[in-house]
Amino acid sequence: MEPSAHVDTFARDSLPPQDQWPELLLDTPDVAYPARFNCASELLDRTIEAGHGERVAIWSDVDEKPHATTYGELLALVNRTAHVLIDEMGLQPGNRVLLRGPNTLQMAVAFLASLKAGLVVVPTMPLLRAKELKQIVDKAKISAALCDARLIDELAKCREPGGEFFCPDLAQVRLFHCNTPDSLDTLATGKSDVFTACDTAADDVCLIAFTSGTTGAPKGCMHFHRDVLAMCDLFPRHVLKPTAEDVFCGTPPLAFTFGLGGLLCFPLRVGASTVLIEKLTPETLLQTIERYRATIMFTAPTFYRQMAPLAARFDISTLSKTVSAGEALPDSTRQLWRDATGIEMIDGIGGTEMIHIFISSAAADVRRHAIGKAIPGYTVQAVDDAMQPVPAGTVGKLAVRGPTGCRYLADERQMKFVRDGWNLPGDAVYLDEDGYVFYQARADDMIVSAGYNISGPEVEDVLMKHEAVAECGVVGVPDEERGQIVKAFVVVKPGYAASDELVAELQAFVKSTVAPYKYPRVIRFLDALPRTETGKLKRFALRSM
Repeated sequence: MEPSAHVDTFARDSLPPQDQWPELLLDTPDVAYPARFNCASELLDRTIEAGHGERVAIWSDVDEKPHATTYGELLALVNRTAHVLIDEMGLQPGNRVLLRGPNTLQMAVAFLASLKAGLVVVPTMPLLRAKELKQIVDKAKISAALCDARLIDELAKCREPGGEFFCPDLAQVRLFHCNTPDSLDTLATGKSDVFTACDTAADDVCLIAFTSGTTGAPKGCMHFHRDVLAMCDLFPRHVLKPTAEDVFCGTPPLAFTFGLGGLLCFPLRVGASTVLIEKLTPETLLQTIERYRATIMFTAPTFYRQMAPLAARFDISTLSKTVSAGEALPDSTRQLWRDATGIEMIDGIGGTEMIHIFISSAAADVRRHAIGKAIPGYTVQAVDDAMQPVPAGTVGKLAVRGPTGCRYLADERQMKFVRDGWNLPGDAVYLDEDGYVFYQARADDMIVSAGYNISGPEVEDVLMKHEAVAECGVVGVPDEERGQIVKAFVVVKPGYAASDELVAELQAFVKSTVAPYKYPRVIRFLDALPRTETGKLKRFALRSM
């Protein structure tokens, strides 16, 4: 590896042993990067040098009116903020910084400034509660956080000495999206708009993206500066093919790598514009397309299903490309969207471990029921339990190699995700003779609902803390709108009665403890749970009920 620019070497020290890494395919022109560069400079400074300084980089909704921030203005904001991180907060290259905020200009600035300063960014979703934030802070040994002022309540619990969620490593929190004297925004106004980017190595860690595994324990996916550029130079270049004239929009949070790529990094890489809106419904997303004349959209199948019957009410004539990822795209949804808009969906499969989409097809190359083919730069196959390729048309476990891959932060699950140099995302698929990939199911017990990964055991753990619950089992069940929903089977303690009121109480209890999207939308009461002779819960039996 190239000598690191990090003073704090925790990230590099915490990488898995190299013999546990996947084989990385780095010998193609698309990913022929120099040994040292800073990805924030490549996305912003280099784009301005290419002549895009006066173009709009980010559109925001301010007081219900469009607000434009040009590339030149964005660079100044990023550089001033980077000075605050170094001068006021005393952060050093390699320190981890937690980001907490919705999709806003300020969140984008905090992300880019942190990268430019050589920090390791750990973005988190706005919906996370203190319990989940503590797991992330403790595992990544995060010393500083940048938080939207409106989302400070849960993070503040991690700063209470003696409290249940206290994080001793979290030494400082700086607020943004507010005008208090010590806020990130206010302090940045007095700083220079010139900042020399940290001289990071291409293989310095710049991003730890957390995802949840089947046990509910968070897994930190460690990505390098070169991975951020590879994300921009493979799927977009070969499938999406954006230009500087495009306007991006969509729903995935910047804390998801799906949103980080689609709504920030992809547009910046080509000098395009992106629209960052905090909260979108199917109707307001259509309004956004109309208002900002958006051309490219990223969202999950759930939104496409809900937008299709509304589309005729809006002028979305500028929209030309729509990307679906985050969960399986039903063919009925693809057809519904095409009938409503005339646009053929671009489906894709990716993952936090791989940073972004690695299987997809351009609209003209779509094959019915297939996700697509391996993006140039990646290779995929379906394998059996012995890691041997299975014949075309035979269902096996998806295995993938490419220029990006899984490197978990100090996690024994590394050896489960990576075998024989291949990444195993946990999907059951088959390939046809032409290399098209057909998704079958998740190979583990992860529940994927409206694009969110939800761990059944984690929800069970929360429900078991309620005074009325004797035991419970949580599984995902099919749902036309969300792909899957969380369903809980509950055995109540003596003295408690199964009722609609108890259902509502249990749902509210889960929402108050973990991210609200994880709550069980259906609860069924049983006298006993089905178990094996050794006492293990028969999840397959619950799914069949």
